[in-house]
Amino acid sequence: SDTPAWIVACCNTIAELRGWTSFCGLQIEYSLVNRDAERDLIPMARSFGLPITPWSPLGAGVLSGKYIDAHPAGGVRLKPDSVRLSERNMQIAKEVAAVASELGVSSAQVALAWIRRVLPNAVPILGARTIEQLHDNLGCLHVALSDDHLARLDNISKIVRGWPHDFLAGENIQNLMFAYSQNKIR
Repeated sequence: SDTPAWIVACCNTIAELRGWTSFCGLQIEYSLVNRDAERDLIPMARSFGLPITPWSPLGAGVLSGKYIDAHPAGGVRLKPDSVRLSERNMQIAKEVAAVASELGVSSAQVALAWIRRVLPNAVPILGARTIEQLHDNLGCLHVALSDDHLARLDNISKIVRGWPHDFLAGENIQNLMFAYSQNKIR
């Protein structure tokens, strides 16, 4: 948990070369409000075949929808000045709530269903504090997000991958790196 991709990759490579036990999974913070792991950690995990266990899949409760109201009811953990309650995160929470309303499910179920779609083999760590929250969270197993829902959630929450990812994604660079054969490799 919380280890940079380059360290895990280095350790796993050394372990493979020396016949040692390598990392067998990756535990990372990942949700619609924190997709930073998409830069390096998730691609590294896929490359090594490491299962992913996302923690804080509801973004410390932001994606449950309970913080959308300016004066949320009791039982909240975040203070009004928390960085988790940024304008960006609140816009994401509102879009999650809109999708939830369309589907007739809870915001938490939508946020967890999104993780299930983008990381189908992941096992999120649920932070439910009550049995009711646990039952609600598990309801995500019955939520089917449409391609339109996924596109809306991706659009509102996407991150800038930055250098070198954006550079390497360019068609000209791909052609140079793979000698125009990148679409022919299976």
